Amino acid sequence: MGLLLGASSVAVVAATIGGVFQALLPPSLRLGLLALLAGVVFLREAGLITLTVPENKRLVPEHVLGRGRVLGGVQFGFEMGTGMRTYSPSALPHLVLVSLLLAVPFSGALAAAAGFAMARWIMAAASIFHSEDGEWTELWFDNQRLLAVATAVGTILSLLLGLWTAGW
Repeated sequence: MGLLLGASSVAVVAATIGGVFQALLPPSLRLGLLALLAGVVFLREAGLITLTVPENKRLVPEHVLGRGRVLGGVQFGFEMGTGMRTYSPSALPHLVLVSLLLAVPFSGALAAAAGFAMARWIMAAASIFHSEDGEWTELWFDNQRLLAVATAVGTILSLLLGLWTAGW
């Protein structure tokens, strides 16, 4: 719940600001910029170029979990859901954020938020099925490039499908 609340908060703010950009900039310019950025992000995720992405290199503090299972969990999820208080190994969240600013209609913002929240949840949930001896980290590093490319393709295709169904 916290993940979805945090992601939805960011998505609503981005879509609101995006409404201004979308009203002021011509569609061809906005879609051209978004396509260029999608290409750059794909090349980064594929390991073909090196590009540092903005990130707040801090974890959610442990004292947040001390607030109890429900309140602490919701706050932890909210902070992770915003994507602004954590490490960011991928540029894909940045691509989605820019797409909210440049092209995604306000009605698509919550779908984008749900996708971001689900992606955050899947990573945490998948690690539960592995032991605590570093097995998950080792599996991740062994398959990191394949997973990065697969998620980049999935994200870009989702954005294209969303824009296509919105009438672009």
